[in-house]
Amino acid sequence: MSLYRKLKEVHNTRQKQRAYQSGLVPTMGALHQGHLALIAQAKEENESVWVTIFVNPTQFNNPSDLDAYPESLAADVEAIHGIDPNINVFAPTVSEMYPEKAEASTFSFNGLDKVMEGADRPGHFNGVLTIVSKLFEAIKPHRAYFGEKDFQQLQIIKNWVDKSAIPTTIVSCPIVREANGLAMSSRNVLLSKAVRAEAGFIFETLKYCAGRGMKKTDIYTHIANAFAKHPKFTLNYAMCVDENTLQEVFEVNPHKKQRIFVATSVEGVRLIDNIALN
Repeated sequence: MSLYRKLKEVHNTRQKQRAYQSGLVPTMGALHQGHLALIAQAKEENESVWVTIFVNPTQFNNPSDLDAYPESLAADVEAIHGIDPNINVFAPTVSEMYPEKAEASTFSFNGLDKVMEGADRPGHFNGVLTIVSKLFEAIKPHRAYFGEKDFQQLQIIKNWVDKSAIPTTIVSCPIVREANGLAMSSRNVLLSKAVRAEAGFIFETLKYCAGRGMKKTDIYTHIANAFAKHPKFTLNYAMCVDENTLQEVFEVNPHKKQRIFVATSVEGVRLIDNIALN
């Protein structure tokens, strides 16, 4: 398996792979089974697979969150190697991706950034798109794979690709969950064992609300009551939104694509999850 640290090395290798269908899986490392599922799917659907490992500083509006983000490059490379030793891994330094200054560009999001994670984390999605655009420019993938846990991010990237006429297909992949239903996240390792086990109630709550024909107000009440029974978890938001616009819906409609989103903070860790309403 090839491990690249420099953009020039990536460019040279991509020139040699021009005839191959390529798939990209961008990550910030600390890989878990959710990441590995994305990589495995990319391997099935492409002749050349690239996994990027880069903790992007411009998408963190909280410096302590950046400092606490787990890193495990050697273990990550070994896990990727376990899928296929021919997968290309690009793990650059901050100075390689931001040679002058680590700052985000400004993008237009058509309002997709004004709610949920965008409202709670100002500037976050400018940072996300800044690094995604750099990686797309370097690798020029035919397909790029993103998990639905970060559904808002997924829709923002899809919108950007469509609006910019970028010749990359964005592939959305289902959420991979721990045994208790907690959505897999690199941040889960920062939780105590007891809280990590307790956090399974988040998905159980979402699952209860989905597909029951509940009114929006009843959904919000059920979620609030569930979190009240787990006082360690602060409910940052709960919203029923339209999948395409990400705007809060007036009422739940079984004939439209809608989702419930929640974000919570516990032990200094932010957890997010979502589920299709129908």
